[in-house]
Amino acid sequence: MGKSQNYPKNIPLFLRKHSEDPAVKVIPLIHRLDNIHLIGQDFVPKLKEHILPRIQDMLRREAALNPDAYAGQSSTRDYGTKFPARDSIFFKNDRMYHHPLAKLNYTTYDVRRAQDVIHYGTSHCDVMLLANTGDSDHPFLYARVIGIYHVNVIYTGEGMLDYNARRVDFLWVRWFSYDDGRSIRWEDLKLDSVHFPPMAMEGAFGFADPRDVLRGCHIVPAFARGKVHSDEVGLSRCVGDAHDWRHYYVNRCATIQLLLAFY
Repeated sequence: MGKSQNYPKNIPLFLRKHSEDPAVKVIPLIHRLDNIHLIGQDFVPKLKEHILPRIQDMLRREAALNPDAYAGQSSTRDYGTKFPARDSIFFKNDRMYHHPLAKLNYTTYDVRRAQDVIHYGTSHCDVMLLANTGDSDHPFLYARVIGIYHVNVIYTGEGMLDYNARRVDFLWVRWFSYDDGRSIRWEDLKLDSVHFPPMAMEGAFGFADPRDVLRGCHIVPAFARGKVHSDEVGLSRCVGDAHDWRHYYVNRCATIQLLLAFY
């Protein structure tokens, strides 16, 4: 991702502008005295929850590399149950910075260097990550990138070192869900089928660390199953879902190099 900050977005204005967009889910919350405030019920809290372990790990590594510089400066502040830990994260100037491209470096199966360019809003916007398999045997997660950003984070919680802002890159993504509980095997002679869950469903959107992305991938529509919106009128301007298809296939032929590295 680029180092520039040429395309800032004011987060409160962003939330207000997209207050009715299901990808952001900003809803009115009525306080005492009938004061109504717009609260980012999905976007900001989930972004902070995503950033929290990353910024804590970043500070631990800094303290380990410079033990003398930060001796005695680590805070032991405990927010308890009154304040969630994510409330110790502040975005400098209430801004996030947009980037049109993200370049992903990876190693091919024959140990050569290669690079994928992720450009959201184009056909080059789908990525794959390793899955925490759990109850599923699917080895990968698939997502569509709907935004590429970085924020300058000031952390004031337990383990803080100072009040300096630290840059954190993130991808705003829309997750694909598998149609089947079992991963398709080579002997099945077909492709994994995925779809977008309803936008109102918890977990339909999220954030990803660019360093966790394995590479770009090729997700192709299952044309025979039709489109979600026959009139091509979508629900979200952020997502641009007007042309969504009901189901998609993970084109393994286009990602064969990475798959060979894992099987």
